[in-house]
Amino acid sequence: MSSTTVPAKTSTYAEATEAEKQAVLRKVTGSSFLGNFIEWFDYASYSYLATVIALVFFPAEDRFVGVMSAFAVFALSFLVRPIGAIFWGNMGDKKGRKWALSVSILLMSGATFLIGCLPGYAMIGVGAPLLLLVLRMVQSFSAAGEYAGAATFIAEYAPKNHRGFYCSMVPASTATGLLVGSLLATFMFNTWGAESSFVVDWGWRIPFWLALPLGYITHYIRTHLEDSPVYAQMQDNLKASGQKVEHPIRTLFKKHFKVLVISFGACVLNAVGFYAVLTYLPNYLETVLNYNPGDASTITTIVLVVYIGFIFLSGRISDRFGRKKMLIGACVGFIVFTVPAFMLLGSMNFWVILLVELVMCLILTINDGTLASYLTETFPTDVRYSGFALSFNLANAIFGGSASFISFWLISITGNDIAPAWYMVVIAVIALVAMCFTHDHSGKKLEDVK
Repeated sequence: MSSTTVPAKTSTYAEATEAEKQAVLRKVTGSSFLGNFIEWFDYASYSYLATVIALVFFPAEDRFVGVMSAFAVFALSFLVRPIGAIFWGNMGDKKGRKWALSVSILLMSGATFLIGCLPGYAMIGVGAPLLLLVLRMVQSFSAAGEYAGAATFIAEYAPKNHRGFYCSMVPASTATGLLVGSLLATFMFNTWGAESSFVVDWGWRIPFWLALPLGYITHYIRTHLEDSPVYAQMQDNLKASGQKVEHPIRTLFKKHFKVLVISFGACVLNAVGFYAVLTYLPNYLETVLNYNPGDASTITTIVLVVYIGFIFLSGRISDRFGRKKMLIGACVGFIVFTVPAFMLLGSMNFWVILLVELVMCLILTINDGTLASYLTETFPTDVRYSGFALSFNLANAIFGGSASFISFWLISITGNDIAPAWYMVVIAVIALVAMCFTHDHSGKKLEDVK
Protein backbone atom coordinates (compact mmCIF):
# COMPACT_ATOMS: atom_id res chain seq x y z
CA MET A 1 0.00 0.00 0.00
CA SER A 2 1.45 3.39 -0.98
CA SER A 3 2.00 6.14 1.55
CA THR A 4 -0.85 8.19 0.03
CA THR A 5 -3.48 5.45 0.04
CA VAL A 6 -4.41 5.38 3.74
CA PRO A 7 -4.73 9.15 4.18
CA ALA A 8 -6.99 9.27 1.14
CA LYS A 9 -9.29 6.63 2.62
CA THR A 10 -9.29 8.35 6.00
CA SER A 11 -10.17 11.66 4.37
CA THR A 12 -12.92 10.06 2.28
CA TYR A 13 -14.62 8.63 5.35
CA ALA A 14 -14.14 11.85 7.34
CA GLU A 15 -15.77 13.86 4.54
CA ALA A 16 -18.63 11.40 4.03
CA THR A 17 -22.18 12.39 4.88
CA GLU A 18 -23.86 10.97 7.95
CA ALA A 19 -25.99 8.73 5.74
CA GLU A 20 -22.87 7.35 4.04
CA LYS A 21 -21.17 6.76 7.39
CA GLN A 22 -24.23 4.93 8.67
CA ALA A 23 -24.21 2.74 5.54
CA VAL A 24 -20.58 1.79 6.18
CA LEU A 25 -21.30 1.16 9.85
CA ARG A 26 -24.17 -1.16 8.90
CA LYS A 27 -21.86 -3.20 6.65
CA VAL A 28 -19.23 -3.38 9.39
CA THR A 29 -21.72 -4.51 12.02
CA GLY A 30 -23.40 -6.88 9.57
CA SER A 31 -20.19 -8.68 8.61
CA SER A 32 -19.05 -8.77 12.24
CA PHE A 33 -22.44 -10.13 13.31
CA LEU A 34 -22.41 -12.88 10.68
CA GLY A 35 -18.81 -13.95 11.30
CA ASN A 36 -19.29 -14.22 15.04
CA PHE A 37 -22.65 -15.95 14.49
CA ILE A 38 -20.93 -18.74 12.54
CA GLU A 39 -18.43 -19.35 15.32
CA TRP A 40 -21.04 -19.57 18.08
CA PHE A 41 -23.58 -21.47 16.03
CA ASP A 42 -20.90 -24.16 15.80
CA TYR A 43 -20.20 -24.05 19.53
CA ALA A 44 -23.92 -24.10 20.31
CA SER A 45 -24.51 -27.05 18.02
CA TYR A 46 -21.68 -28.99 19.62
CA SER A 47 -22.88 -28.25 23.14
CA TYR A 48 -26.61 -28.74 22.66
CA LEU A 49 -25.98 -31.92 20.65
CA ALA A 50 -23.27 -33.15 23.04
CA THR A 51 -25.31 -36.18 24.06
CA VAL A 52 -25.65 -37.16 20.39
CA ILE A 53 -21.99 -36.45 19.57
CA ALA A 54 -21.05 -38.61 22.56
CA LEU A 55 -22.95 -41.53 20.96
CA VAL A 56 -21.18 -41.02 17.62
CA PHE A 57 -17.60 -40.47 18.81
CA PHE A 58 -17.49 -41.75 22.42
CA PRO A 59 -19.72 -44.83 22.75
CA ALA A 60 -19.60 -45.97 26.37
CA GLU A 61 -21.73 -48.04 28.69
CA ASP A 62 -21.95 -45.06 31.06
CA ARG A 63 -23.76 -42.18 29.34
CA PHE A 64 -22.30 -39.71 31.84
CA VAL A 65 -18.73 -40.76 30.87
CA GLY A 66 -19.53 -40.36 27.18
CA VAL A 67 -20.87 -36.84 27.65
CA MET A 68 -17.84 -35.93 29.79
CA SER A 69 -15.56 -37.18 26.98
CA ALA A 70 -17.37 -34.99 24.45
CA PHE A 71 -16.94 -31.97 26.71
CA ALA A 72 -13.29 -32.90 27.30
CA VAL A 73 -12.67 -32.47 23.56
CA PHE A 74 -14.58 -29.20 23.76
CA ALA A 75 -12.30 -28.06 26.60
CA LEU A 76 -9.03 -29.25 25.02
CA SER A 77 -9.75 -27.37 21.79
CA PHE A 78 -9.81 -24.15 23.81
CA LEU A 79 -6.15 -24.59 24.76
CA VAL A 80 -5.08 -23.29 21.35
CA ARG A 81 -7.17 -20.14 21.66
CA PRO A 82 -4.40 -18.09 23.33
CA ILE A 83 -2.06 -19.10 20.48
CA GLY A 84 -4.68 -18.05 17.96
CA ALA A 85 -5.28 -14.84 19.90
CA ILE A 86 -1.58 -13.95 19.78
CA PHE A 87 -1.42 -14.68 16.04
CA TRP A 88 -4.62 -12.94 14.94
CA GLY A 89 -4.26 -10.09 17.41
CA ASN A 90 -0.71 -9.45 16.27
CA MET A 91 -1.69 -9.56 12.60
CA GLY A 92 -4.79 -7.46 13.23
CA ASP A 93 -2.70 -4.71 14.82
CA LYS A 94 0.11 -5.07 12.28
CA LYS A 95 -1.65 -5.71 8.95
CA GLY A 96 -5.11 -4.40 9.79
CA ARG A 97 -8.43 -5.53 11.23
CA LYS A 98 -9.83 -6.25 7.78
CA TRP A 99 -6.99 -8.63 6.82
CA ALA A 100 -7.20 -10.68 10.01
CA LEU A 101 -10.98 -10.99 9.92
CA SER A 102 -11.10 -11.86 6.20
CA VAL A 103 -8.54 -14.66 6.46
CA SER A 104 -9.62 -16.15 9.79
CA ILE A 105 -13.24 -16.62 8.70
CA LEU A 106 -12.21 -18.89 5.81
CA LEU A 107 -10.09 -21.13 8.02
CA MET A 108 -12.74 -21.24 10.73
CA SER A 109 -15.66 -22.08 8.47
CA GLY A 110 -13.62 -24.67 6.55
CA ALA A 111 -12.66 -26.58 9.70
CA THR A 112 -16.24 -26.41 10.98
CA PHE A 113 -17.57 -27.85 7.71
CA LEU A 114 -15.12 -30.77 7.87
CA ILE A 115 -16.29 -31.67 11.38
CA GLY A 116 -19.68 -32.40 9.84
CA CYS A 117 -18.02 -34.78 7.37
CA LEU A 118 -16.23 -36.95 9.95
CA PRO A 119 -16.97 -40.67 10.20
CA GLY A 120 -17.94 -41.95 13.63
CA TYR A 121 -16.27 -44.31 16.09
CA ALA A 122 -18.17 -47.29 14.66
CA MET A 123 -16.45 -46.77 11.31
CA ILE A 124 -12.81 -45.86 12.11
CA GLY A 125 -12.52 -46.45 15.84
CA VAL A 126 -10.30 -44.18 17.93
CA GLY A 127 -9.37 -42.19 14.83
CA ALA A 128 -12.82 -40.55 14.91
CA PRO A 129 -12.44 -38.70 18.24
CA LEU A 130 -8.83 -37.84 17.38
CA LEU A 131 -9.86 -36.23 14.09
CA LEU A 132 -12.67 -34.43 15.92
CA LEU A 133 -10.13 -33.01 18.37
CA VAL A 134 -7.75 -31.89 15.59
CA LEU A 135 -10.48 -30.11 13.63
CA ARG A 136 -11.87 -28.46 16.75
CA MET A 137 -8.38 -27.17 17.51
CA VAL A 138 -8.06 -25.72 14.00
CA GLN A 139 -11.49 -24.18 14.33
CA SER A 140 -10.67 -22.82 17.78
CA PHE A 141 -7.35 -21.36 16.59
CA SER A 142 -8.99 -19.49 13.72
CA ALA A 143 -11.96 -18.41 15.82
CA ALA A 144 -9.70 -16.91 18.50
CA GLY A 145 -9.53 -13.58 16.71
CA GLU A 146 -13.16 -13.38 15.62
CA TYR A 147 -14.89 -12.00 18.73
CA ALA A 148 -12.10 -9.53 19.53
CA GLY A 149 -11.65 -8.50 15.91
CA ALA A 150 -15.36 -8.00 15.31
CA ALA A 151 -15.75 -5.88 18.45
CA THR A 152 -12.63 -3.85 17.67
CA PHE A 153 -13.74 -3.24 14.10
CA ILE A 154 -17.18 -2.04 15.23
CA ALA A 155 -15.85 0.08 18.11
CA GLU A 156 -13.42 1.94 15.85
CA TYR A 157 -16.25 2.89 13.50
CA ALA A 158 -18.99 3.57 16.07
CA PRO A 159 -19.82 7.01 17.55
CA LYS A 160 -18.19 7.31 20.98
CA ASN A 161 -21.47 8.01 22.80
CA HIS A 162 -23.11 4.90 21.28
CA ARG A 163 -20.13 2.55 21.36
CA GLY A 164 -21.65 0.30 24.01
CA PHE A 165 -24.80 -0.24 21.97
CA TYR A 166 -22.97 -0.99 18.71
CA CYS A 167 -20.45 -3.29 20.42
CA SER A 168 -23.36 -5.19 21.95
CA MET A 169 -23.98 -6.46 18.41
CA VAL A 170 -21.09 -8.89 18.98
CA PRO A 171 -22.49 -10.70 22.03
CA ALA A 172 -25.93 -10.46 20.36
CA SER A 173 -24.57 -12.38 17.39
CA THR A 174 -23.15 -14.90 19.84
CA ALA A 175 -26.58 -15.35 21.39
CA THR A 176 -28.20 -15.58 17.96
CA GLY A 177 -25.81 -18.39 17.06
CA LEU A 178 -26.76 -20.16 20.27
CA LEU A 179 -30.44 -19.52 19.62
CA VAL A 180 -30.40 -21.01 16.14
CA GLY A 181 -28.41 -23.96 17.46
CA SER A 182 -30.92 -24.43 20.26
CA LEU A 183 -33.88 -24.17 17.85
CA LEU A 184 -32.34 -26.79 15.61
CA ALA A 185 -31.62 -29.13 18.52
CA THR A 186 -35.11 -28.61 19.93
CA PHE A 187 -36.70 -29.31 16.56
CA MET A 188 -34.69 -32.51 16.03
CA PHE A 189 -35.24 -33.78 19.59
CA ASN A 190 -38.99 -33.12 19.50
CA THR A 191 -39.45 -34.47 15.96
CA TRP A 192 -37.23 -37.56 15.86
CA GLY A 193 -35.91 -38.02 19.40
CA ALA A 194 -32.44 -37.38 20.83
CA GLU A 195 -31.19 -40.91 20.01
CA SER A 196 -33.02 -41.57 16.74
CA SER A 197 -31.07 -43.00 13.82
CA PHE A 198 -31.59 -39.85 11.73
CA VAL A 199 -30.23 -37.51 14.39
CA VAL A 200 -27.30 -39.79 15.29
CA ASP A 201 -26.35 -40.56 11.67
CA TRP A 202 -27.02 -37.25 9.88
CA GLY A 203 -28.99 -34.67 11.82
CA TRP A 204 -26.12 -33.50 14.05
CA ARG A 205 -23.96 -32.81 10.93
CA ILE A 206 -26.28 -30.21 9.36
CA PRO A 207 -25.23 -27.16 11.46
CA PHE A 208 -21.56 -27.84 10.76
CA TRP A 209 -22.15 -28.07 7.01
CA LEU A 210 -23.86 -24.67 7.00
CA ALA A 211 -20.64 -22.98 8.10
CA LEU A 212 -19.02 -23.18 4.66
CA PRO A 213 -21.47 -21.05 2.60
CA LEU A 214 -21.97 -18.61 5.48
CA GLY A 215 -18.22 -18.24 5.89
CA TYR A 216 -17.74 -17.44 2.21
CA ILE A 217 -20.46 -14.77 2.31
CA THR A 218 -18.81 -13.15 5.34
CA HIS A 219 -15.40 -13.25 3.67
CA TYR A 220 -16.81 -11.55 0.58
CA ILE A 221 -18.38 -8.72 2.60
CA ARG A 222 -15.21 -8.13 4.61
CA THR A 223 -12.93 -7.97 1.59
CA HIS A 224 -15.06 -5.10 0.28
CA LEU A 225 -14.70 -3.01 3.44
CA GLU A 226 -11.91 -0.64 4.45
CA ASP A 227 -10.03 -0.66 7.72
CA SER A 228 -11.47 1.58 10.43
CA PRO A 229 -10.75 5.32 10.36
CA VAL A 230 -9.13 5.06 13.81
CA TYR A 231 -6.69 2.39 12.62
CA ALA A 232 -6.07 4.13 9.30
CA GLN A 233 -5.33 7.40 11.11
CA MET A 234 -2.81 5.62 13.35
CA GLN A 235 -1.07 4.18 10.30
CA ASP A 236 -1.11 7.59 8.67
CA ASN A 237 0.54 9.18 11.71
CA LEU A 238 3.17 6.44 11.93
CA LYS A 239 4.09 6.82 8.26
CA ALA A 240 4.33 10.58 8.63
CA SER A 241 6.90 10.05 11.39
CA GLY A 242 8.72 7.29 9.51
CA GLN A 243 7.57 4.52 11.88
CA LYS A 244 5.45 1.40 11.62
CA VAL A 245 3.76 -1.16 13.85
CA GLU A 246 6.33 -3.95 14.28
CA HIS A 247 5.73 -6.02 17.42
CA PRO A 248 2.27 -5.44 18.91
CA ILE A 249 2.46 -8.42 21.29
CA ARG A 250 5.87 -7.32 22.61
CA THR A 251 4.53 -3.80 23.11
CA LEU A 252 1.46 -5.18 24.87
CA PHE A 253 3.52 -7.08 27.45
CA LYS A 254 6.13 -4.37 27.84
CA LYS A 255 3.89 -1.31 28.22
CA HIS A 256 0.42 -2.60 29.09
CA PHE A 257 0.98 -5.73 31.19
CA LYS A 258 -0.97 -4.47 34.22
CA VAL A 259 -3.95 -3.56 32.07
CA LEU A 260 -3.73 -6.98 30.40
CA VAL A 261 -3.88 -8.77 33.76
CA ILE A 262 -6.85 -6.69 34.93
CA SER A 263 -8.67 -7.32 31.64
CA PHE A 264 -8.03 -11.05 31.99
CA GLY A 265 -9.57 -10.95 35.45
CA ALA A 266 -12.59 -9.12 34.09
CA CYS A 267 -13.00 -11.74 31.35
CA VAL A 268 -13.03 -14.82 33.59
CA LEU A 269 -16.58 -14.17 34.76
CA ASN A 270 -17.76 -13.84 31.17
CA ALA A 271 -15.92 -17.02 30.21
CA VAL A 272 -17.48 -19.17 32.93
CA GLY A 273 -20.83 -17.38 33.14
CA PHE A 274 -21.50 -17.57 29.42
CA TYR A 275 -20.91 -21.30 29.13
CA ALA A 276 -22.46 -22.12 32.50
CA VAL A 277 -25.72 -20.28 31.85
CA LEU A 278 -26.22 -20.78 28.12
CA THR A 279 -24.61 -24.13 27.27
CA TYR A 280 -23.94 -26.09 30.47
CA LEU A 281 -27.35 -25.75 32.15
CA PRO A 282 -29.29 -27.62 29.41
CA ASN A 283 -26.87 -30.56 29.75
CA TYR A 284 -26.96 -30.26 33.55
CA LEU A 285 -30.73 -30.55 33.50
CA GLU A 286 -30.66 -33.57 31.18
CA THR A 287 -27.64 -35.47 32.52
CA VAL A 288 -27.58 -34.67 36.25
CA LEU A 289 -31.25 -34.06 37.02
CA ASN A 290 -32.62 -36.38 34.27
CA TYR A 291 -34.90 -33.60 33.08
CA ASN A 292 -36.74 -34.00 29.77
CA PRO A 293 -34.37 -33.02 26.88
CA GLY A 294 -37.18 -31.42 24.87
CA ASP A 295 -38.29 -29.24 27.78
CA ALA A 296 -34.67 -28.31 28.56
CA SER A 297 -34.13 -27.20 24.95
CA THR A 298 -37.40 -25.23 24.97
CA ILE A 299 -36.35 -23.36 28.11
CA THR A 300 -32.95 -22.60 26.59
CA THR A 301 -34.58 -21.26 23.43
CA ILE A 302 -36.85 -18.91 25.41
CA VAL A 303 -33.91 -17.72 27.52
CA LEU A 304 -31.82 -16.97 24.43
CA VAL A 305 -34.58 -14.88 22.84
CA VAL A 306 -34.82 -12.80 26.00
CA TYR A 307 -31.02 -12.68 26.25
CA ILE A 308 -30.69 -10.98 22.86
CA GLY A 309 -33.09 -8.21 23.90
CA PHE A 310 -31.32 -7.78 27.24
CA ILE A 311 -27.95 -7.53 25.48
CA PHE A 312 -28.91 -4.45 23.46
CA LEU A 313 -30.50 -2.88 26.53
CA SER A 314 -27.34 -3.53 28.54
CA GLY A 315 -25.20 -1.91 25.84
CA ARG A 316 -27.37 1.21 25.85
CA ILE A 317 -27.35 1.45 29.64
CA SER A 318 -23.55 1.12 29.71
CA ASP A 319 -23.31 4.12 27.36
CA ARG A 320 -25.13 6.15 29.99
CA PHE A 321 -23.76 4.81 33.29
CA GLY A 322 -20.33 3.49 32.30
CA ARG A 323 -18.80 0.05 31.82
CA LYS A 324 -17.23 -0.34 35.28
CA LYS A 325 -20.48 0.01 37.22
CA MET A 326 -22.20 -2.49 34.96
CA LEU A 327 -19.45 -5.11 35.23
CA ILE A 328 -19.23 -4.77 39.02
CA GLY A 329 -23.02 -5.15 39.22
CA ALA A 330 -22.83 -8.43 37.27
CA CYS A 331 -20.15 -9.78 39.63
CA VAL A 332 -22.30 -9.02 42.68
CA GLY A 333 -25.35 -10.56 41.00
CA PHE A 334 -23.60 -13.89 40.37
CA ILE A 335 -22.11 -13.98 43.88
CA VAL A 336 -25.53 -13.51 45.50
CA PHE A 337 -27.85 -15.48 43.21
CA THR A 338 -25.96 -18.50 41.76
CA VAL A 339 -26.22 -20.94 44.68
CA PRO A 340 -29.95 -20.30 45.32
CA ALA A 341 -30.52 -20.61 41.56
CA PHE A 342 -29.01 -24.12 41.39
CA MET A 343 -31.08 -25.15 44.41
CA LEU A 344 -34.26 -24.03 42.67
CA LEU A 345 -33.37 -25.95 39.50
CA GLY A 346 -33.83 -29.13 41.53
CA SER A 347 -37.54 -28.40 41.76
CA MET A 348 -37.93 -29.98 38.29
CA ASN A 349 -40.79 -27.55 37.68
CA PHE A 350 -40.79 -26.08 34.16
CA TRP A 351 -41.86 -22.58 35.19
CA VAL A 352 -39.50 -22.40 38.17
CA ILE A 353 -36.56 -23.51 36.02
CA LEU A 354 -37.49 -21.01 33.32
CA LEU A 355 -37.69 -18.15 35.83
CA VAL A 356 -34.36 -19.10 37.39
CA GLU A 357 -32.61 -19.23 34.02
CA LEU A 358 -34.14 -15.90 32.98
CA VAL A 359 -32.78 -14.20 36.11
CA MET A 360 -29.33 -15.70 35.55
CA CYS A 361 -29.60 -14.63 31.92
CA LEU A 362 -30.31 -11.05 32.97
CA ILE A 363 -27.25 -10.99 35.24
CA LEU A 364 -25.13 -12.47 32.45
CA THR A 365 -26.25 -9.87 29.92
CA ILE A 366 -25.20 -7.07 32.27
CA ASN A 367 -21.70 -8.50 31.86
CA ASP A 368 -21.89 -9.63 28.23
CA GLY A 369 -23.49 -6.48 26.88
CA THR A 370 -20.74 -4.36 28.44
CA LEU A 371 -17.54 -6.40 28.18
CA ALA A 372 -16.86 -5.91 24.46
CA SER A 373 -16.99 -2.11 24.62
CA TYR A 374 -15.03 -2.15 27.90
CA LEU A 375 -12.16 -4.13 26.35
CA THR A 376 -11.99 -1.98 23.21
CA GLU A 377 -11.73 1.12 25.42
CA THR A 378 -9.06 -0.40 27.66
CA PHE A 379 -6.22 -0.77 25.12
CA PRO A 380 -4.69 1.84 22.77
CA THR A 381 -5.08 1.44 19.00
CA ASP A 382 -1.64 -0.06 18.33
CA VAL A 383 -2.35 -3.05 20.64
CA ARG A 384 -6.16 -2.99 20.86
CA TYR A 385 -6.79 -6.14 18.84
CA SER A 386 -3.95 -8.01 20.60
CA GLY A 387 -4.94 -6.92 24.09
CA PHE A 388 -8.61 -7.74 23.59
CA ALA A 389 -7.94 -11.06 21.87
CA LEU A 390 -5.35 -12.31 24.37
CA SER A 391 -7.18 -11.36 27.58
CA PHE A 392 -10.51 -12.66 26.28
CA ASN A 393 -9.21 -15.91 24.78
CA LEU A 394 -6.83 -16.72 27.63
CA ALA A 395 -9.74 -16.46 30.05
CA ASN A 396 -11.85 -18.65 27.77
CA ALA A 397 -9.05 -21.18 27.32
CA ILE A 398 -8.49 -21.62 31.05
CA PHE A 399 -12.00 -21.12 32.40
CA GLY A 400 -14.54 -21.01 29.54
CA GLY A 401 -13.91 -24.15 27.52
CA SER A 402 -13.47 -26.19 30.69
CA ALA A 403 -16.57 -24.81 32.46
CA SER A 404 -18.88 -27.69 31.50
CA PHE A 405 -16.24 -30.36 32.07
CA ILE A 406 -15.20 -28.94 35.46
CA SER A 407 -18.84 -28.62 36.51
CA PHE A 408 -19.54 -32.28 35.76
CA TRP A 409 -16.23 -33.26 37.41
CA LEU A 410 -17.05 -31.33 40.59
CA ILE A 411 -20.37 -33.13 40.83
CA SER A 412 -18.70 -36.53 40.32
CA ILE A 413 -16.06 -36.05 43.05
CA THR A 414 -18.27 -34.29 45.62
CA GLY A 415 -21.57 -35.98 44.97
CA ASN A 416 -23.13 -32.52 45.32
CA ASP A 417 -25.34 -31.39 42.45
CA ILE A 418 -24.84 -27.69 43.26
CA ALA A 419 -21.02 -27.84 43.41
CA PRO A 420 -20.81 -25.94 40.06
CA ALA A 421 -22.64 -23.02 41.68
CA TRP A 422 -19.90 -22.54 44.26
CA TYR A 423 -17.31 -22.64 41.47
CA MET A 424 -19.23 -19.85 39.76
CA VAL A 425 -19.23 -17.78 42.95
CA VAL A 426 -15.43 -18.07 43.28
CA ILE A 427 -14.99 -16.93 39.66
CA ALA A 428 -17.30 -13.95 40.26
CA VAL A 429 -15.21 -12.89 43.27
CA ILE A 430 -12.03 -12.98 41.17
CA ALA A 431 -13.67 -10.79 38.51
CA LEU A 432 -14.95 -8.38 41.15
CA VAL A 433 -11.44 -7.86 42.53
CA ALA A 434 -10.13 -7.19 39.00
CA MET A 435 -12.87 -4.67 38.25
CA CYS A 436 -12.06 -2.70 41.42
CA PHE A 437 -8.63 -1.91 39.92
CA THR A 438 -9.75 -0.94 36.41
CA HIS A 439 -10.24 2.50 34.86
CA ASP A 440 -13.43 3.49 33.06
CA HIS A 441 -12.94 5.03 29.60
CA SER A 442 -16.62 5.03 28.64
CA GLY A 443 -17.39 7.66 26.01
CA LYS A 444 -13.74 8.52 25.49
CA LYS A 445 -12.33 8.85 21.98
CA LEU A 446 -10.39 5.69 21.18
CA GLU A 447 -7.53 7.80 19.79
CA ASP A 448 -7.11 9.26 23.29
CA VAL A 449 -6.73 5.89 25.06
CA LYS A 450 -3.03 5.51 25.91
